[in-house]
Amino acid sequence: MVLDWMLLLTAAVGVAAPLILAGVGETLTERAGLINLSLDGTLLLAAMAGFAAAYHSGSVAIGFAAGAAVGAAVAALVGWAGAVLGASQVAVGFVLTLTCRDLAYFLGNPLARLQGPQLLPFPVPLLADLPVVGRLLFQHNAVVYASLLLVPGAWWVLFHTRVGLTLRAVGENPSAAYARGIDPRRVQVLAAVAGGALVGLAGAAFSLSVKPGWGRPQGAEGIGWIALALVIFGGWHPAKVAVGALLFAFLQVAGIPLQDAWPGVPTQVIQVAPFPLMIFTLAFVHGLRTEPVQRWAGDHPRLQRVLHLLTAAAPRALGKDVRRGT
Repeated sequence: MVLDWMLLLTAAVGVAAPLILAGVGETLTERAGLINLSLDGTLLLAAMAGFAAAYHSGSVAIGFAAGAAVGAAVAALVGWAGAVLGASQVAVGFVLTLTCRDLAYFLGNPLARLQGPQLLPFPVPLLADLPVVGRLLFQHNAVVYASLLLVPGAWWVLFHTRVGLTLRAVGENPSAAYARGIDPRRVQVLAAVAGGALVGLAGAAFSLSVKPGWGRPQGAEGIGWIALALVIFGGWHPAKVAVGALLFAFLQVAGIPLQDAWPGVPTQVIQVAPFPLMIFTLAFVHGLRTEPVQRWAGDHPRLQRVLHLLTAAAPRALGKDVRRGT
């Protein structure tokens, strides 16, 4: 069987869009030192809310706005509990992801299997006719274009603006940031809300674009945990997170033709293969960060540059309780 690689790559770009939105959103949140583990439940609740809003209003734009609002609201709870109250961010995130998941299925039950509006492809004039690149990047819908633009946008904000500098300062050393007149708790809550809104957009993208409609399973189950893993895989850098999302999406879409190519392999094995492969990749990247590997690479300048691209340390204040003057 001959694989149509261009078709697979084009499909991967479309499937990766929600992952990029969620991954970059969580990157912004964690850069400020806050962990939001509610992503998996938030994606489902935002998918349900986005489809419900679009179904009843007839507007896809309203559906995406509803998804973003749900994501921002859940993230605001995480930020308020973790940054303001000093509660365990991990515990709060776990409780919210389970609550949001069950709430999505309960409230969305009347919407199951209903046909609603969906986001249609919008080829970019002139650019869509370019050879190779046109088909790969410019024959998608607005969500895909937004996800691709988000990556350089988030990179610019994080590393070339005062807002990004403040965000990273709080994530690295909240005490020093407070001494400079910055309120770390306020920054963390705002970062959580902004990141949560992107996660909510990702959820709406599932029910209005990737897998139009609402049902159980929706297709977004487990994606929140993958997005969290991608943030680590990407070293808290938007561009690397996007690369990881594209890799995971490619593994997902490649499973469809591989089922025909390898009929003897159970379908379930091919469907779940991207998840253990992502775990293996994370373990491999973690191994590159160990002291023996870093010491060995010290004698090889080129290898050291490669390791620098593949590895990065987490923000030093990530997950820690932020208190004034501490």
